[in-house]
Amino acid sequence: MSFLARHIEHPAELAGADIRPWPAPARRPYFDESLHQHRLLFQLMDSLRPQIEQAAVLMADTLRANRKIMLMGNGGSAADCQHLAAEFTGRFQQERRPLAALALTTDTSALTCIGNDYGFEHVFERQLAGLAQPGDCAVGISTSGQSANVLRALERARTLGLTTVGLSGRDGGPMAELCDVCVVVPHADTARIQEAHIFIGHCWCGLVEQSLAALP
Repeated sequence: MSFLARHIEHPAELAGADIRPWPAPARRPYFDESLHQHRLLFQLMDSLRPQIEQAAVLMADTLRANRKIMLMGNGGSAADCQHLAAEFTGRFQQERRPLAALALTTDTSALTCIGNDYGFEHVFERQLAGLAQPGDCAVGISTSGQSANVLRALERARTLGLTTVGLSGRDGGPMAELCDVCVVVPHADTARIQEAHIFIGHCWCGLVEQSLAALP
């Protein structure tokens, strides 16, 4: 039984979570069920428009002020961080100047040094402390909103004078309280959340490009 099906069948396990009541999956082929759940979720994307656009405004303002965006996450979310940073520094859809963005997930020496000496929960926090300037934007991506290293980094980011943006799922977890804007994908299945995350990330890239199109 899938993670989503278990929590639909036993909703007490997610007591208090603000998650959409998804229909119990029928017995159908895996591809069909995955596509069905994907479609149901993406029908709700328009309800997230205000938060998505607010986050894009914060990022555009950061870049307009000659500050940078720093992204962090684990596993698939780490890959999303690298993907989005590349869209900013390279190009998404428009020809324009490079935009200052970096993923804190790419430096294996820093990650293993900090993880070994201080603990894995500090791998993003210490990079932020060394690299960030007031006015930068810290973007945390976590499907659960509970990744300890992302939460610590967002806490530190606030003390350093950074804007904080979150991209989460389920009920948002503790991450939602640490962000100026947090986009919470209302689903309990990690794969569906990740599919929504990259859609939202691409929306951010497009909105930021449009906002900064007039800059030299």
